[in-house]
Amino acid sequence: MNLFKRSVFTDSLGVRLVSLTLGFSAFFAGAVNAQTYPSKPIKAIVPFAAGSATDQIARAFAAKMSDLLEQPVVVENKAGVNGMLGADAVAKSAPDGYTILIGTNSTNAALKSLMKKLPYDQDTAFAPVAYLGSVPLIVAVNNDMPAKTLAEFVAMAKAKPGIVTFASASTSQLVSSEVLASMAGIKMTNVPYKSGPAAMTDLIGGQVNMFSADFAVMLPQVKGGKVRGLAVTSSQRSKSIPELPTVNEALGLKDYELIAYFAVFAPAGTPADIIQKLNKAINTAAGNKEILERFAALGFETEPGTPDALAKRSKAETDKWAKAIRDAKIEPQ
Repeated sequence: MNLFKRSVFTDSLGVRLVSLTLGFSAFFAGAVNAQTYPSKPIKAIVPFAAGSATDQIARAFAAKMSDLLEQPVVVENKAGVNGMLGADAVAKSAPDGYTILIGTNSTNAALKSLMKKLPYDQDTAFAPVAYLGSVPLIVAVNNDMPAKTLAEFVAMAKAKPGIVTFASASTSQLVSSEVLASMAGIKMTNVPYKSGPAAMTDLIGGQVNMFSADFAVMLPQVKGGKVRGLAVTSSQRSKSIPELPTVNEALGLKDYELIAYFAVFAPAGTPADIIQKLNKAINTAAGNKEILERFAALGFETEPGTPDALAKRSKAETDKWAKAIRDAKIEPQ
């Protein structure tokens, strides 16, 4: 009888030892996965077309991140619906760190107010990773337009309500123009485009009258004399083109300021240690001299920070863009 009890006790102890071993194995497996991440290429989805500011900045950061993480960071363009299609693809991806979103104020702040319904919950679908930086926009017109200043353009639009057209291919472009119209007391007709470069082509060709776009798309055309720059949308003049006044200066306003920003997000549920690895690589890239010099002419300013700082910024920007969209009386689509 004693031998039987001892045998049962030994068996029971053996089972417990196996269970403990399995538990420790799972723990160490998770630790090893975190240590070896990334072990394969990372896909960075850009929710806008090739050649856009988001695309250019994403590719520059991806190249530096590839060096730092020792795995390729491959940019994939998935444009459409002001960035919603690309954002949705990331929101529905596995939270393993191998699919990330190069998000913007469009995908991670404004779309919530611009769309009646999103295929994902903007507030909970993403894990903030790192802030990349921001750029202002330039308000420009076709060279054949008689307006030589923003004030003259506004006067012309007031004289012909709804006749003047403006292009937009992103939330920044749409909202910056609509808010400008609202604050200036004019009415313009929006002509939507699938990409910034396509809108630029039509501005140069005269198919649309005005276009408010980021420096990456607009500055080379203004500098090259293909379109006429009227103002910048930031609160201060840009060092890249100091001859252009701010919208506030040009129209005697005080509170107009709309800039585009870029940040990296991962699907919600991505492990914190993977988020931290990505954050470190992005912040290191943000201080890279080559990136800073390359985009300085575009008014791009980096601001390295923590995932938590990006989470707070996203909430504040969502509130800011919601107010701008309400004030401009933009109806959700």
